[in-house]
Amino acid sequence: MDNYHVTKDGKKWKLTKEGSQRASKTADTKQEIIQETRDFMESRIGSVKIHKTDGKIQEERTYPRKVDPRKTKG
Repeated sequence: MDNYHVTKDGKKWKLTKEGSQRASKTADTKQEIIQETRDFMESRIGSVKIHKTDGKIQEERTYPRKVDPRKTKG
């Protein structure tokens, strides 16, 4: 399973695969990058960590949902 991170870089938000220097996707707002991430991850299996502007992890999402190791509702 690949790991990705959504982080703020200057004025832009970016989706980057762990271990890669180059962003897979970029957007002007956090909301836009989250939507682009959903579309990007449709055909992939992976984990996405969404960070706050201070760099701390806000939440983690697994794509597709059925491979989420945690068996929780919601």
